[in-house]
Amino acid sequence: MPDVQVAGPGTAGDDPFEEFNRAMGADGDATPYPGYVEARALAPVHREGGFEHLDGMPEGLSLFTAYSFDAVLAVLCDPSFSSAGYAEVMGIVFGHSILEMDEPEHHAYRSILQQAFTRKAMRRWEEELVAPLVHAMVDEFVDDGHADLVKQLLFPFPVRVIAALLGLPDADVPEFHRLAVELIGVSVDWDRSLRASAALRDYLAGIVADRRSHPADDMISVLATAEQDGHRLSDEDIYAFVRLLLPAGAETTYRSSANLLFGLLSHRDQLDAVRDDRSLLPQAIEEGIRWEPPLLIIMRTATKDIDVCGVPIAAGGMVICNLGSANHDDRRWEQAEEFDIFRPRVAHIGFASGPHTCLGMHLARMETRVAIGAVLDRLPGLRFDPGAAAPYISGLTFRAPPNLSLVWD
Repeated sequence: MPDVQVAGPGTAGDDPFEEFNRAMGADGDATPYPGYVEARALAPVHREGGFEHLDGMPEGLSLFTAYSFDAVLAVLCDPSFSSAGYAEVMGIVFGHSILEMDEPEHHAYRSILQQAFTRKAMRRWEEELVAPLVHAMVDEFVDDGHADLVKQLLFPFPVRVIAALLGLPDADVPEFHRLAVELIGVSVDWDRSLRASAALRDYLAGIVADRRSHPADDMISVLATAEQDGHRLSDEDIYAFVRLLLPAGAETTYRSSANLLFGLLSHRDQLDAVRDDRSLLPQAIEEGIRWEPPLLIIMRTATKDIDVCGVPIAAGGMVICNLGSANHDDRRWEQAEEFDIFRPRVAHIGFASGPHTCLGMHLARMETRVAIGAVLDRLPGLRFDPGAAAPYISGLTFRAPPNLSLVWD
């Protein structure tokens, strides 16, 4: 595993976060949650109208949104709903990945990929990689007394974790980070995202070939040598997984960590409680993901005529599963709109559910625990910068604060 490095992303003068931030987070502080309350009160599932003439929409498409917890859970856990629709857009960028696979193909591939996420590996990653990296990054600004923790820590560190897990050379990390941001920004610049996808494939080809011949102590080596029931991953399978790992493992982790820190800083009593008793941090992480999931919606397509919470959906109907609304369902949580790390533990759906439950959720939780723990350990008296604009969480598909300008003693 390579030594920890903290070089900034991109070439001299580049700032991929600023471009990413403008594209994904600079849409003001409007929140979608009041609208979700109204939607759930009307019905657990809505048939949507007005989409028939939008570019790219298949003729005759029936579009639905599942808003309640029970409705979202029913769709995600029912094999009658397919993930194959992702192939039409995201598959072009990522390649054929588990994101778009249904059973039994999905299970076969996931069983192999899970071999790279063992508990033993997770403990080693925390000790040898994640904690040293986070502390090295905090070293860069701890003496300044102020920082934008989104830009200077929470956004870049998950990508650097992934680069190290893959066994990439330190010198390649800045370019890898740039390509990762361009790939993630598929909704902003399609052509650039395709170029980044091709560049990542070309870059990974030599590394995968080397690991097949000379396995090392990294994730690509595990993927290159793993086998389940006689099935092994092809080179293209590995390229697709790495491309998917970038938005799934880097973008969502940064967002969930930033959302949690915003929630704690906005509720000083809860921040103080976690600082004084770190055993509260795991439940704080779960509440942060419930309260502000990093990703609000995922898609499924009905493969047959089916009923969801009393709403008939014909075969071919597309369902938007609104994770944000489901996680605020007041039939499941009292005062669901509030951030409260002390609420009774009830399972949320922020990591999805069913066969496609997030493969890297334990890695994401560990990274968040280490990052927030380091921030609380090393930045005493942490608080919002009174001289900066008030922070807020933004986004209608992805949610996170565009910045967190903070000061400490």
